[in-house]
Amino acid sequence: MHVGVGFFFQGLDDQTTDHHVYEVQMPLARQAERCGFDSIWTAEHHFTRYHMMPNPAQFLSWIAGCTEHALLGSMVMILPWHDPIRVAESFSLLDLLSGGRAVFGVGRGLGAIEFDGFKVEMGKSRQLFVEYATAISESLETGILQSDGELYRQPPVEIRPRSSFTFRGRSYASAVSPESARIMAKLGYGLMLIAQKPWDTVVREVREYADLFQSINGHEAPGPILVNLTCVDQDASRAKDLHDQYTMAYAQSTIDHYDFSNPNMESVKGYEYYAGLRRNIEKHGVRQFNRFLADLQISGTPRQVVDATVERVRALNCSAVVNILTMGGMSDDVARRNYGTYVEDVLPVLKSIDPSRRIGRPSCSTGRG
Repeated sequence: MHVGVGFFFQGLDDQTTDHHVYEVQMPLARQAERCGFDSIWTAEHHFTRYHMMPNPAQFLSWIAGCTEHALLGSMVMILPWHDPIRVAESFSLLDLLSGGRAVFGVGRGLGAIEFDGFKVEMGKSRQLFVEYATAISESLETGILQSDGELYRQPPVEIRPRSSFTFRGRSYASAVSPESARIMAKLGYGLMLIAQKPWDTVVREVREYADLFQSINGHEAPGPILVNLTCVDQDASRAKDLHDQYTMAYAQSTIDHYDFSNPNMESVKGYEYYAGLRRNIEKHGVRQFNRFLADLQISGTPRQVVDATVERVRALNCSAVVNILTMGGMSDDVARRNYGTYVEDVLPVLKSIDPSRRIGRPSCSTGRG
């Protein structure tokens, strides 16, 4: 199967400088292709040390220069925070520079601190996301970006340089709402999944989207991309300790960053889901909710990690799995050991299983100038 690795540049304590966070992770990112990973990813965040990655396209362009074959993925670019022209230009250029290796992952965002920082109204994020995604995706195919939407109006402009390849089959969206699912399916987007719900709910929603996509397009949807926070050690008790310390710490940082217990969240248009989430936190407590989020991820011995990954990938009919191996305030040594154990004892086994599971990538030029 296709196995990727993602990098979250996270600083959870004041003892570690931003420079040091990058100093540890950049060498791991640079060697990822040589280690056997099929793709390299990062996420977009701003204004805090939760994830210090304000420009995924810039990071992925650097990775493109360090690699020859690995796909280069955003998980995700938050469209309401950007001028759509600049997003289209950035990914068209990245794709040209890398020879068609870009994977375009997009989302609509959740962090109030980030919306406030960009002076974007959260209640408009769903409609902005749909209108921006429509304009950008069409421009990546036609070379012309235009929009006559309710919130986004843009006279036709050319996107230059144009990529030589179609982005169909390598464009993904995270957390597609029922309201936007039809438009996302029409655009040909696959799903990017970072587990935040019970697995039976995730499986059901993935199947519903696959059926909708098939009904609209007459062919199967791109297989979802599953993102896991992953802790692995040859010793089961040490693996559990890694999970309890670092995956739990990451889950807590997510709760803090997104302020899930804030009652104001549920009054924002498009974020009504979080009313139920807040009630669950109030009922069961933050600690238990933190444990719930952490335990949706994967940890264990190499064999346990392989088995859990295969089970989830097959249940969701995924095209790929992407692993976050440095997280939650890991020290340099812990991060390198977790990464190294995965590379040595998990990665080769997964790559030998279900080899037909692949992210779509272009095989020929579209002939666009």
